[in-house]
Amino acid sequence: MELTYLDHNATTPLDPEVFEAMRPWFTERFGNASSAYALGHLADGALVTAREQVAALIGCTPAEVVFTSGGTEGLNHALRGVWEALPAKRHLVTTEVEHPAVRALALWWRGQGGEVTDIGVDGAGRLDLEALAAAVRPDTALLAVIAANNETGVLSPVVEAGHLARQQGALFLVDATQCLGKVPVDAGAWGADLLTLSGHKFHGPKGTGLLMIRRGVRLKPLMLGGSQERGRRGGTENVPGLVGLGRAAALAQARLPDMAQVEAMRDGFETRVLAGIPEVRVHGAGALRLPNTSLLGFAGLEGEALQLRLAEQGICVSTGSACSTGMREPSHVLRAMRIPETYARGTVRFSLGLGTTAIQIDRVAELLPGLVAELRSLMPRGR
Repeated sequence: MELTYLDHNATTPLDPEVFEAMRPWFTERFGNASSAYALGHLADGALVTAREQVAALIGCTPAEVVFTSGGTEGLNHALRGVWEALPAKRHLVTTEVEHPAVRALALWWRGQGGEVTDIGVDGAGRLDLEALAAAVRPDTALLAVIAANNETGVLSPVVEAGHLARQQGALFLVDATQCLGKVPVDAGAWGADLLTLSGHKFHGPKGTGLLMIRRGVRLKPLMLGGSQERGRRGGTENVPGLVGLGRAAALAQARLPDMAQVEAMRDGFETRVLAGIPEVRVHGAGALRLPNTSLLGFAGLEGEALQLRLAEQGICVSTGSACSTGMREPSHVLRAMRIPETYARGTVRFSLGLGTTAIQIDRVAELLPGLVAELRSLMPRGR
């Protein structure tokens, strides 16, 4: 059975060029980057190059990059670090549509005795800027905003949010994990003090990522144990993985213009689905979105059932965030958008990638009407 992969927001396939760049660092170039001989110097030089590549992708200096194991580690370092660094400020502002990692950290913040304000969104998933402006205050330690929602793909007004944070002297954290390789990222222009990403979201290896810490921001390290990363993250560096992260960053930068074609396929797909199936909603329609993301709500069925039917045809999709799958209730994102339950429960996410073809999209669009009609016929009356 031919595989059609439409879950790029969960993870992306490792690019063959990235794999080839990593290969020597698993074998003959196996040195520890902290070692004071040729093999160590080679590894250290590879990390310097990788740091430059990722810094160029996100618009910061190499010295501001702290390599991590991924977005969740970066978010933990950022929020826990701010808590320790600013004991006079115990207020956190975030949004109702953040990634589960930030939501978990917001609960942790409250558990430490801090205060958290969650800013809502409208029916299209757009952030309420007036409420945000009213929430950020002089005792706010941190404003944390997701740059692009992982479920809807809706883009946040990060420039405006950064301005509001600076006005009140708060630090500004951007979770840019879903943006990389899809839309331009510019930490400097956004006014970000802290920014996180994961390599596996843009065809890099799993287990790699970074936390950008703007020059002048002082956070205690999350992991102690060595002088690596200028003392900001102890532990022997994952040289093969970070070489791959750097190569993936360079490729993502070069391929950004290709996302226009992905967006055209996504838009055409949505047009066909809306025309061919009754009672369907595009969650986030009308808002600025990632070019690859289509979150569709089908009334009168369970999204998980449609996901399984598509999987039987070799089509990989999800019912939302890969970090919260298995939960039968509508996601916190759809609840925040106040989506009617019949559409929320029947929600499926289609996230395209650079490898997605028009033939694949045509096949999915042709299969969906029959699958949806079948599942609706099986639902109890009144649902």
